[in-house]
Amino acid sequence: MASVKPKKHLGQHFLKDENIALKIVGALKNETNLPVLEIGPGTGVLTKYLIEKENQKFYALDVDTESIEYLKNTYPAHAEQFLFQDYLKYDVSLDRFNIIGNFPYNISSQLFFKIWDDRDKVDEVVCMIQKEVADRICEKEGSKTYGILSVLLQAFYEIEYLFKVPPGVFNPPPKVQSAVIRLKRNNVTQLSCDEKLFKRVVKAGFGKRRKTLRNALKDLNLPESVTSLEVMNQRAEQLSVQEFISLTEKIA
Repeated sequence: MASVKPKKHLGQHFLKDENIALKIVGALKNETNLPVLEIGPGTGVLTKYLIEKENQKFYALDVDTESIEYLKNTYPAHAEQFLFQDYLKYDVSLDRFNIIGNFPYNISSQLFFKIWDDRDKVDEVVCMIQKEVADRICEKEGSKTYGILSVLLQAFYEIEYLFKVPPGVFNPPPKVQSAVIRLKRNNVTQLSCDEKLFKRVVKAGFGKRRKTLRNALKDLNLPESVTSLEVMNQRAEQLSVQEFISLTEKIA
């Protein structure tokens, strides 16, 4: 493990607790035995347990050449499964797959936006992220932490907050608390509204979250038939996922 040094500019905090690693890997149900993509394998603390799962295809993506080289040397039989790739820019050729990982904390939100873009391919996600982001993703309407990712992800995934992880089990210890969550694709194949417009409305609404939707959505140049609606007197954090869908339908 000491042969891979954590790099601050990559937001790396390597998990060193084997029990937590086992819990994370065990939390990935993968009931349909889909290929698994590990994002940011680092020193391979999760990877070695993924390798032990027979008949489960997996690929590990990292932008750290030192990490990829270390994993290829440590597990030569699986060398071709360790890819020097950035998931944020990677066009995954698999039809459907699951994701697991200790997400780099400095890009965790970006990773979830990419997962949302890949929602028709990504069936299940188990990941460790900073607790603040985990709280935000799992939160329901009416909360100050409810936000863009809450709405977008909850529209297509059932989300579970699994457990918290203290800083001391990492090298180096992060300055924040961490948490593990699971996302499981729900039965919604397509929203009843324009999905690109839905994303735009949600982002605009929370972009000025202290304002009413009437003011927050001004840049969308909405007709009076929409701006006069009762819902426009509310703030974005007050709307449920379904209410955002209904509002998008009216705007379209």
